[in-house]
Amino acid sequence: MKNFSKRMTTLLSKVEERSYSPIEAIKLVKENANAKFDETIEAHIRLGIDPKYTDQQLRTTVALPSGTGQKIRIAVITRGEKVNEATKAGADLAGEEDLVDSINKGEMNFDLLISTPDMMPKVAKLGRVLGPRGLMPNPKAGTVTTDLEGAIKEFKAGKLEFRADKAGIVHVRFGKASFSEEALLENLKTLQATIEKNKPSGAKGKFWRSFFITSTMGPSIEVDINELQELQKEK
Repeated sequence: MKNFSKRMTTLLSKVEERSYSPIEAIKLVKENANAKFDETIEAHIRLGIDPKYTDQQLRTTVALPSGTGQKIRIAVITRGEKVNEATKAGADLAGEEDLVDSINKGEMNFDLLISTPDMMPKVAKLGRVLGPRGLMPNPKAGTVTTDLEGAIKEFKAGKLEFRADKAGIVHVRFGKASFSEEALLENLKTLQATIEKNKPSGAKGKFWRSFFITSTMGPSIEVDINELQELQKEK
């Protein structure tokens, strides 16, 4: 039997073994986020897909209306004047072959990597170091683009890239404990709608298996997916 700290045991005692309405779950997760820092609020969603099949993979982006509350470090691989363009747009790192070489050596002081299409042949060679960290640029995710200014501003404002892992589970942060209940609910509804919109063509049977939200240091709380879908339809 797993041993929990006194704090976690107290928090767990407040969570019933049932699914909560979206707003109930958000209220409870905020109440339980009592660490000495502004905890991140995350969603962990099990989907009825098997990502080992190409037509059951899920990888996309979501633009959260209330943002994420987190600062994101963006690196851009491009060339020529585009390097200055990326820097002026707010990129934390920008470069050509020099940046490619640094990344190949394991220097990855960034959370997101964007590339212009002309540099992708060089970026592709970094698959060994970028792939395991989920940092490989991808056109579907909006991280391979010629519109560097637009992409950087969107991701800085709260646009997120996410994918289903090998078990078919999506892990996405969608706010901070300091956010209002309304802001977190809007972000959660947007996340659910985005996943629904990008449902893999090969998904069969029950698509939504389980939907939990949690804070960095708090217990997981199950959300009633049916109620969340109904709220989305009311928008």
